[in-house]
This record gives sequence, C-alpha cells and structure tokens, in this order.
Amino acid sequence: MKFVDYIKIQVKAGDGGRGCVSFRREKYVPKGGPDGGDGGRGGHVILRATRELNTLLYLKYRKEYFAEKGRNGRGQKMHGRDGRDLCIPVPVGTIIKDADTGDITTDLDAEGMEIIVAKGGRGGLGNSHFATPTRQVPRFAQPGEEGEGGSLVLELKLLADVGLVGLPNAGKSTLISVISSARPKIADYPFTTLTPNLGVVKLENHRSFVVADIPGLIEGAHKGVGLGFQFLRHVERTSILLHLVDISESDENDPVENLKMINRELALYSKELIEKPQAVVGTKLDVAGDEERLKRVEEYCRTEGLDFFPVSAVTGKGIKRLLSYLAVRVGEGCILPSGL
Repeated sequence: MKFVDYIKIQVKAGDGGRGCVSFRREKYVPKGGPDGGDGGRGGHVILRATRELNTLLYLKYRKEYFAEKGRNGRGQKMHGRDGRDLCIPVPVGTIIKDADTGDITTDLDAEGMEIIVAKGGRGGLGNSHFATPTRQVPRFAQPGEEGEGGSLVLELKLLADVGLVGLPNAGKSTLISVISSARPKIADYPFTTLTPNLGVVKLENHRSFVVADIPGLIEGAHKGVGLGFQFLRHVERTSILLHLVDISESDENDPVENLKMINRELALYSKELIEKPQAVVGTKLDVAGDEERLKRVEEYCRTEGLDFFPVSAVTGKGIKRLLSYLAVRVGEGCILPSGL
C-alpha cells in the first residue's frame, strides 16, 4: 500500500432544514392555528482516529466531504429529520490543521478519539413558534442555518517508541526485520526504504514497544537532497532515537563523521529532535574486519556520553543486549538495566 502522510481536504457540514409555514385546518376545529414544524439539524463532519489505518492514502482521491442536510419541517408540528453525521476515519497520530492559518486544531493521538471539524447548521423554527395573542396567523418561519465548512490539512505523525535514523544502507531495515515482524524492502543499494516502516517488538511478560524505521538521511537533507526531511516528522514523538552507523569496511566514509553529519541534519530540522535521548548502534559487526572503525565509534560515544551497541543483525550478536536496553529506556525512563 502506498504511504501518504500529508493531505489537504475540503469539508462542509450539512445546512439546517427550513421551518415549515403551515396551519391546522380540520372540519371540526374552527381555530386550529399555525402548526408548522421545525427543520432538522444539519449533519456534522467528524474525524475519528483508528489503528486500523496507517496511511492517509484513501483520502488522496477524494478531496471534498459533505455531510447530509437537515430535512425541512412539515405540517402538524412534524420536525424534519436531522442530517446524518459524516464520520471520516484517520490513522492514530493524525494532526489536524487549519489550511488558511496553519494553526493546529487537534492531535488525534489515541484510538477512538474524535473531533467535530465542521458543525451542522441549526434547523429553522416553524411558524408555530411565532404565534402570539396579537399575531395569531404568522405566515413566516425561519430558514435553516448554514453548516460550517473550510479547508483542512491532515498531517500524519506515526506513533512509535523508538526511531531509527542514519545514512542509507546503515542497516536500519535489516535491524527492524530481525527484532520485529516488519518486512521492509532490503537490498544492497541506497534508498531501498522510501517510506517509513513500523515494527512491533515483543518482549517477555507480554510487553512490547514500537520501532519506526525512516528513509535514510544524507548530507544536505535540509535542502531537499535525497528524500530531504520529508519523513522526519515520524520520529518526533519517539522516546529515544537509535542512530545506526555502518562499522564495516564496506562503507568508505568515516563512521564518526557520518554520525556528526546526521546529527547536524537533525539539528537543522528541529531543536527538539536533536535534544531527544540518543543511542548509537554499530551495524554489520559480522563483516567489520579491521576493529579500528569500531574503536573510533566507541571512543566518540564515550566522549559524547552516548550509549553504544555493536550488533550483527545477521548473526544476532548484541541484539538481546540492545533490546533489553530499549525496553528499559522506553518503559522506565532511561535507567540502564543491570548487567549491561
């Protein structure tokens, strides 16, 4: 399924129904008087968060959403039926913004959370409401009010506990495929990951946490180089960033410089993002060859106060230690488990 995380839509609530102008006329009721009923309320437009969706793709091909109008009132004081509400499901983590001002209306960050983004118009009153001792035959009624409407921007930020960042081919997709049931595309060329992937890591005692793998960053991402910052919003909600760096000799670049470059790009994107807790994962330990690269990264992490985990997704070396560490960082607030 194609991944879509940004969309603009037009919504319009239903107009209220008209009140009715009617008079009671029956053979044996000489002074029946006005009996026009009220119009029904227009339908609301509602956005509701659901975990059954993880993309805004289905909204891409329909940009306008209209709720049903309220029915008009009728004689004998019969009220018109309210218009049906239009409920639009969106993924959990969807932010709703006013398209004109850019202001955030709400953040649907929980299952079942909903918001009325356009209220239906109130139905008009029938002429039975306007009879008075001096105006016994009112020949008017209220029109229904117009329903609210406007343009909205929907922006999806995936909800994950751990965010994987790093250069293309740093081993992010391979790692997430090993520690979770996610099955991203894996190949030996850059940018095999074109959209974010989510994986659920299951631990003992029925515990679990969610990992987000986003497409690789390269130098100049803040200028739109590569895939730019297009998907970084999906790691803004995470508890910790895992910075993956290739420590094998297959990568000609210096691993420490790679780490510094990616952090520069993160800082250019968001001050809040660069200040998130980080840990470094040295990947491809099984083909590391010369240990000089590994030692350089270890020394850099020690100097910067970053936790470092050399792993091999192929052999499984270091994976258990990494998962134990993440379980504590995600669940108990950055306390390193004993024995690590």
